[in-house]
Amino acid sequence: MSYFRRDIDELVGYTPGEQPQAGKFIKLNTNENPYPPSPAVARAISATLERGLSRYPDPLATAFRQRAGEVLGVDPDGILCGNGSDEILTLVTRAFVGERELLRLPYPSYILYKTLAQIQGARSEEVHFAADWSLSDDFLRPADGLRLALLPNPNSPSGTIIRPQRVLELAERLPCPLLVDEAYVDFAETNCLALVSASDNILVSRSLSKSYALAGLRFGFLVAQPQVIAGLRKVKDSYNCDALSIAGATAAIDASAWLAENRARILATRVRLTAGLRALGFAVVESQANFVWATHDGRSARTLYEQLKQNHVLVRYMDYAGWGDGLRISVGTDDQIDACLALLKTMV
Repeated sequence: MSYFRRDIDELVGYTPGEQPQAGKFIKLNTNENPYPPSPAVARAISATLERGLSRYPDPLATAFRQRAGEVLGVDPDGILCGNGSDEILTLVTRAFVGERELLRLPYPSYILYKTLAQIQGARSEEVHFAADWSLSDDFLRPADGLRLALLPNPNSPSGTIIRPQRVLELAERLPCPLLVDEAYVDFAETNCLALVSASDNILVSRSLSKSYALAGLRFGFLVAQPQVIAGLRKVKDSYNCDALSIAGATAAIDASAWLAENRARILATRVRLTAGLRALGFAVVESQANFVWATHDGRSARTLYEQLKQNHVLVRYMDYAGWGDGLRISVGTDDQIDACLALLKTMV
C-alpha cells in the first residue's frame, strides 16, 4: 500500500548530474563555474556569521533586491528571491498551473520542467525545436488548460538562444505567462530582462550558480511586474533564503568587475573548447552558455562518456527520445579542457 498520490508514485524523479563524493575528478558535467566567487562573498558571509544566526533571516531578502534592482535597472518590488532558480521555477509552476492543467515547454530542454508539472499533477506538452534550434509557431498554438510556458534561454543542452524580439512576439501571442529561464544568460550576447516592463506576460528567472560561481550557496531570483511578485509571495516558504545566502548573493551581485573578468575568461575557454572538439570531428553547436553540445558521427556518445569517466573526467551524457543523444561539456579551466581534449583525441 502506498501513501503517496498517484502522480508521485508514477513519477520518475529528476536526476541531477553526478556529484562524486570520493576520488579526484575533472567535473565538466554540471555547468559549475570552475573559478572561486568574488572575495567579497566570503567577507559578507563571515560578517553575517559574526553577527550570529539566532534570528530568522529577512523573508524578502530586501538587501539583495535593492542592490540587484540598482545593478540590473529593475524595480526591487519586481524581484522574488529563492533557494536557487529551481525553487523559482517550482513556485511559479505551483502558483500558475493547477491539477490537470497544462505546462508547455520546448524540447529538448531542461529535464526538470516536466518533473515540476508531474509533481503538480499537471500535464506537460513538449514542442520540438527546429533543427537550427529555433522555435516555430507551434509553440503558440491554442490548447485547453494552457497556463504557463517555460523557455530556457540560453537553452540546455544546446546553449542556443531565442532573440528578445522573438521572445516578445511569443509572449504577446501566448494565452498564458511566459517564464524565460536565464540561468546561463551572463554568458550570452543578449538577454530578455528589459522585456518584463514591455509585457506583463513575461517573467525572467536568474541564477547565481553559474556566472557568479555560487552553485553551493543556492540562490536565484525572479524578475516580473510587481503585482505578479506580490501574488507569488503568497506561495513561497516564509524564510526560503537563509541569512548566509542573502549576504553572499548581495555581495556577488555587486561585484560587477569580478563578473566581467570571470565571464571573459570562460568565453575565451569556450572558444578553445569548441575549436578543439571540431578539430576532432565533433559537430558542436555555437553556444551562448558556459557549456557546449557535441555529437560525433563516428563514435557513440555514451561510449565516449563512459571512457572519459573511467579516466576521471565527467561530462554529461544526454539522450533525448525522438531527438538523439550527445555530450554536454561544461567550460572548465584551460587545464581541465586540455585534459579532456587530450583524452578524447585518443578515443576518436
